[in-house]
Amino acid sequence: MNRVFKALADPSRRRILQLLRDGPLSAGDIARHFDLAKPTLSGHFAVLREADLVDQERQGTTIYYRLKLSVLEEALSGLMDSMGIGQGEPGAAGDLLKQEK
Repeated sequence: MNRVFKALADPSRRRILQLLRDGPLSAGDIARHFDLAKPTLSGHFAVLREADLVDQERQGTTIYYRLKLSVLEEALSGLMDSMGIGQGEPGAAGDLLKQEK
């Protein structure tokens, strides 16, 4: 889980994940959204792969990245559990939502 949150700590990596929400993109397509050197962007991809947040697939000379949403959901769920959110504790986010209804 620590690797996931390390990956999410950087705004460029969060932006990459946002771009991948709609489906796989090539590294070149992602790079067009940034004013970063290729080695810097490659480093971001490496951190995202290490955190298991993205899959990569090579097709010829092109690398495509795909978001692994299940890993992100699992990390967020683990964080919420560790904070007691949604477990019926006073002040938990789930309780607040129930009170508003």
